[in-house]
Amino acid sequence: MTARDCYTCGREEEFDDLPPRERVAHDPHWRVAHAFDAAVPGWLVLLPRRHVAAVHDLTDAEAAALGTWQVRLSRALRAVTGCAKTYVVQFAEAEGFAHVHFHIVPRMPDLPPEHRGPGVFELLRRPEAERVTAARADRTARLLRARLGCEGSAGGAEVRPR
Repeated sequence: MTARDCYTCGREEEFDDLPPRERVAHDPHWRVAHAFDAAVPGWLVLLPRRHVAAVHDLTDAEAAALGTWQVRLSRALRAVTGCAKTYVVQFAEAEGFAHVHFHIVPRMPDLPPEHRGPGVFELLRRPEAERVTAARADRTARLLRARLGCEGSAGGAEVRPR
């Protein structure tokens, strides 16, 4: 796969026009988006802003910011969704999605046992009627942005790791 064939890189090229759900927050190295086709409000995806196919290809600066992003997003999700914990997962193997990305998934206290752990990915395969709507994902993005201390309400705002 080349950056030209990469869904994530294509979205990055449209960065200034992305809706709130695809620009929850960002910095020079990372962009946070709400996952599409998910049945879980607040299911986030943390994406490097340049094409990276494997974790070992991250720069030192990208790697340094990665852990901070994962913790800050987990804290914001807990405050906004009331989740018991978050799952942080990285595979980057699906067709068209070989760009490194980290799923940061709020695990709600009442999540059925069959959807806990790796079973949570079944919630990406639910019927359309069960999926988070674009409007709800945008609302969740705005709440997370406010919790993260991002400036502005349109688009996304740069967040500097604390």
